[in-house]
Parts: sequence; structure tokens; C-alpha cells
Amino acid sequence: MEFEDRKYDVIIIGAGPGGIYAAYELLQKAPELSVGLFEEGSPLEKRHCPIDGKKIKSCIHCKTCSIMNGFGGAGAFSDGKYNITNDFGGTLYEYLGREKTIELMEYVDSINMANGGQGTHLYSTAGSHFKTLCMQNGLQLLDASVRHLGTDKNYVVLEHLYAILKDHVDFHFNTPVERIEAIPAEDSSSASDAAEGLPEKDRASAYIYRVHTEKGTAAAKTCIVSVGRSGSKWMESVCKDLNIETSSNRVDLGVRVELPAPIFEHLTSELYESKIVYRTKKFEDRVRTFCMNPNGIVVNENTNGIVTVNGHSFEDPAKKTDNTNFALLVSKHFSEPFHDSNGYGESIARLSNMLGGGVIVQRFGDLERGRRSTVKRIEEGIVRPTLKATPGDLSLVIPKRILDGIIEMIYALDRIAPGTAGDDTLLYGVEVKFYNMEVQLNNRLETVYPGLFMIGDGSGVTHSLSHASASGVFVADEIAEAFHGEGAEAE
Repeated sequence: MEFEDRKYDVIIIGAGPGGIYAAYELLQKAPELSVGLFEEGSPLEKRHCPIDGKKIKSCIHCKTCSIMNGFGGAGAFSDGKYNITNDFGGTLYEYLGREKTIELMEYVDSINMANGGQGTHLYSTAGSHFKTLCMQNGLQLLDASVRHLGTDKNYVVLEHLYAILKDHVDFHFNTPVERIEAIPAEDSSSASDAAEGLPEKDRASAYIYRVHTEKGTAAAKTCIVSVGRSGSKWMESVCKDLNIETSSNRVDLGVRVELPAPIFEHLTSELYESKIVYRTKKFEDRVRTFCMNPNGIVVNENTNGIVTVNGHSFEDPAKKTDNTNFALLVSKHFSEPFHDSNGYGESIARLSNMLGGGVIVQRFGDLERGRRSTVKRIEEGIVRPTLKATPGDLSLVIPKRILDGIIEMIYALDRIAPGTAGDDTLLYGVEVKFYNMEVQLNNRLETVYPGLFMIGDGSGVTHSLSHASASGVFVADEIAEAFHGEGAEAE
């Protein structure tokens, strides 16, 4: 549907967790505000990946990836883990304080529980004897409370939230924003409406934010950008156009491990997800477990046209498998003169795509013996792959330092979960977690432009569902409070 010069009180770019919970909170705290939400992908019910394992067995590079984009963002088809902690998942606490950040994540959890998530389990590492076991073996178990919704319950929660929002928020699906224009209200007659209703002292610093799309333009006094990791390149271009300072971030590189579920069952039954960190002896690099999926499946993920690997799990017993999967990731931070950490990760992922036509899978025993895996060797193993991937040799793709660290970590995990280092353990590569350049923000998550907020994983500040959602709630509260303050002053 074409449109031109739509006017809103608030524009939200991105319908991932940050954008959704911002819209939800605005509806609760300031329902008088008109909200327009622009999303590159489709509504939830129209998000379908064409890969069916039969006719279409690998990524066909759709114009917009339904796994990564659309209502719910990249988290829509994730395993729905909300980690309530400041120890990982982002640095939101550096802006809001530790207590406030936990309070916001717990509030998000209460919203989820009231909208289809009831009955799911909240796991905790507090008081766990596994912390001692890990320390005794050179590992560190990070503290967290983990709400596991599962991919199926996560979908139900999103359905509920959309049903609440759809009659109050003007959704523009399949409408990627090309650029954001910041127009000073005092300098432009076309922007004069943006300052209407503001106190005189604020009119000079007021901006109108006009978003440009193929279908038309829209404008608002307040704009929330929440594009997620898949919008990293776009976010960089926006910051460059608007002269918003950014700082170099990191990229996480590694593999997804798949093994028989009983090997980790003593951990997953009590903790569900265990965030375990290991410092390698050879290079003192930090290797960590990430996104653990008991009885789950390994899946493809498409980021900027590059096929990488991820994992899902389900709450429904009928959908559970005999395997558990998790990522082993090494974080690489770059300093001057190198700035393109995401480009570095992309180049490694592209090499995997070039050699394997997508994701490569290798038995741990084959990797240790310095040989590539074959279809026959994998078929003879005891682990049945849950993702159709190309057997190959990950040592031809992943840099030696990173691969050495992963191997060290597997042997360290074998001490607390015997069987991890088994010959038939499968390694899928590559798994890459791209992080946006960290945007310069104040403690309101606001840029140097008043009323232009950047939240969620797209800001480089959050790296998880819970932190991204919390950032959306926080900014919505700030906007609602300012709106009510303006109204009181106008009176």
C-alpha cells in the first residue's frame, strides 16, 4: 500500500523484541500517542522459510529472510530463552544500572507469562552444585535465571502481543526503511508541526524524523530504531549519514555442537541452559557455550545473504529430538586500524558457504584425525544430524587459533559431561554472531538527536531477547513520561 507524508507521534523501525515491547509499553502508558511501526519482513503468520528438506533442501536466498525478519524479529523462531541476568546478553546495565535492568527484564517476563507463556519453567543457577563442579575443572558457570518458552510457546506469546497491538499500532510490513532524515524544527517550515505543543525552551532542539521507504515517507517527533543484528549494515549507514558516533564492536565465531541428549541431561534438566566460559591455556582466549537446546534441532540462518547455523528447541514433547545442541563461540575484539569486525566474520562464513554450499558438518573424531567427514562416516556414527549439511573439513574454514580454542573447550566440557569429546559428536560451521557497532547513546538510550532512540541488538548495547525487550520498555516509559510532562506544562 502506497502512502505519503504520514504523520505519527512515534515511529518505530523494526518489529523485533525491542520494537514490539516498546509499542506494547506505549500502548499501556500513553495510548493517546499515534504509533507507526515499519518492518522489513512479513506479519508473523506469513513468515515461512521455503526450506522443507525435500524439494528445497538449502537456502535459496529469498529477498527477505523469513527466519531473520518479520514480526518477532530473529527471535520469533528461536527457542525463546529469556535470560534474566546482567552477566551476559548485553551491557544495558551500564546505561540504566544493574537493579533497573533486572527489574525491566522481570517485567518483560511478567508480560510473557500473561500472554501465553504461563506454565513454562524458570530455571536458575543460584545455589547450583554445578558451579563448584565447573570451577574444579577450569570452567566458569555464569549466574542467570532462564525462562524457556520454547519455539512453540514463544510463537504463541508473539501471536498474543500482535493481537493486542494490531488495532492500535499502524503496522507497515514488507516496508524496509531506506534512510532517516533528521530535520531541525526551527529551520524548516515543513518541520514546524514537529515542534507544536513543545515548551518554547525545547523548540530550538526539536527535530522531526522523516523515514523514507519505497512506498512513501512518514514523519514523527520521536523515532525508535530497533533493527536487530540483521540490520547491522543499514545501521552503520544511518549513523554515518547522521554523523552519530560509533565504536568498534566484536564478532563471535565458532561452531554448533550436536550430541546425544543424555550427555548433558544432568545439566539441562536442572539448569536448562548453562552459560559456561573457559579460558584457553594456549592463547588465554575466552570460549563460551551459547544457546543450549536440549532435545532440539540445528537450523540454518541467513544474515545478509550468508548462510550460518543456529539452534532451536521446543516446549512440546512431541517435537523433541534425541539430541542436544549448543554453540561454542570465541569473541574477537578488534582495535585500530581494523574496524570491520562483521566483515571479518562474514568472510569466514562465506568461505564455508563456498566450500560446502552452505553449512559444513564434521565429526569431532574426524577433526582430531585431520580428515574431512564424509556422508558414510556420519551415517555410521551414533548421532543422527537434525540439519542437512555438507560433510567436510572445518579446519579449512575456521582460523587455527579459534579452532584450537574450541577443541580445548570440548575436552574441558568432557570433564563435566563425559562423552562431549566423543568421536561422533557433530560440529556444524560456521556459527557467527554479528554485533552492531556500538552507537553513542546517553543514559536514556537516546542519540545526540533529541527524540531519536536506538535500542535492541541493532544499537550494539543488547545481545539477547531479554535485554532487547527491556530496552524497548525503558525507552517507551521515557517517551510516555515526557509526553505526560509536556501535557502538564501545556496546561
